[in-house]
Amino acid sequence: MNLEEYKGVYVFAQQVDGEMSSIAYELLGKAKDLAKDLDTEVTAVLLGSGIKGLADSLAEYGADKVIVVDDPELAIYKTEPYAHALASVINEYKPEIMLVGATAIGRDLGPRVSARVATGLTADCTVLEIGDFTDSMTKEVIPKQLLMTRPAFGGNTIATIACPYNRPQMATVRAGVMQKIDPVKGAKAEIMEYNPGFTPNNKYVEILDVVKSVTDTVDIMDAKILVSGGRGVGSPENFKLLEDLAAVIGGTVSCSRAVVDNGWLPKDLQVGQTGKTVRPNVYFAIGISGAIQHVAGMEESDIIIAINKDETAPIFDVADYGIVGDLNKILPQLTEMLKAELAAK
Repeated sequence: MNLEEYKGVYVFAQQVDGEMSSIAYELLGKAKDLAKDLDTEVTAVLLGSGIKGLADSLAEYGADKVIVVDDPELAIYKTEPYAHALASVINEYKPEIMLVGATAIGRDLGPRVSARVATGLTADCTVLEIGDFTDSMTKEVIPKQLLMTRPAFGGNTIATIACPYNRPQMATVRAGVMQKIDPVKGAKAEIMEYNPGFTPNNKYVEILDVVKSVTDTVDIMDAKILVSGGRGVGSPENFKLLEDLAAVIGGTVSCSRAVVDNGWLPKDLQVGQTGKTVRPNVYFAIGISGAIQHVAGMEESDIIIAINKDETAPIFDVADYGIVGDLNKILPQLTEMLKAELAAK
């Protein structure tokens, strides 16, 4: 493999039903940073059917080029045609870096594509940066490598991984970890249409029906205020205290993994490494100890307010404001005070 042939930072621009997924814009934001360090360009890879009109939005969020693979076989996500399309793009255009969102689609697509193009893949990255890599065997220092950081061993340690001898360097990144850039209205990108051709075979699944679940639950990744509870809340009934507080301040209830494991709340509301990464304006951590697995999913919140009866709880190390005491006494008082304050305005 001639590594010098591989240039550019590429992003898989995930879309579903003709609507661009937010993760695509988040990855473009990080890709701009990486491309600046490498003095190269950012290219978005857009797969689907009838999706050429989405290219302009990718340009506004940082793409210098957009490769469009538009084919009826890509109308609905299916593993085989999507893997064939993205692997073909990589073999044709030779990116140095390929970023994929760690969504349900990305987690299925990324490993299959990396196997087809014979390179490594680092999954669920939380930090991506360009830096020097030192080979532990030869002690050779290899400059300008993609250093991919992710939690390992259940979040008990952090591993930084490089792929210095194969290209592209591939990583999947969880939604909410990277930040979008402010869109540049009217920005344009070079559009390149490419189609590798599709020949359905026995690996092509047939989609008989698509059933979309209907829910009135707010996505906690979009919430501006989160009132999050942990094991210390004590019982599912006690979450009524958190719901009352959230109702007064226009917030959304979320939780830690322990709450989900106990069956108190659904997994859609879980914050943390095995849940969702959130960046609200205000994050209430109530009865949450502050284990690294949870903190990794909320530490980028603008303001963190912790309520815990254990004054040595690690959550206070990351909190902007902390209250030590019994949440069963504190929350009703806090809720009533806020209600009265808001009513007076």
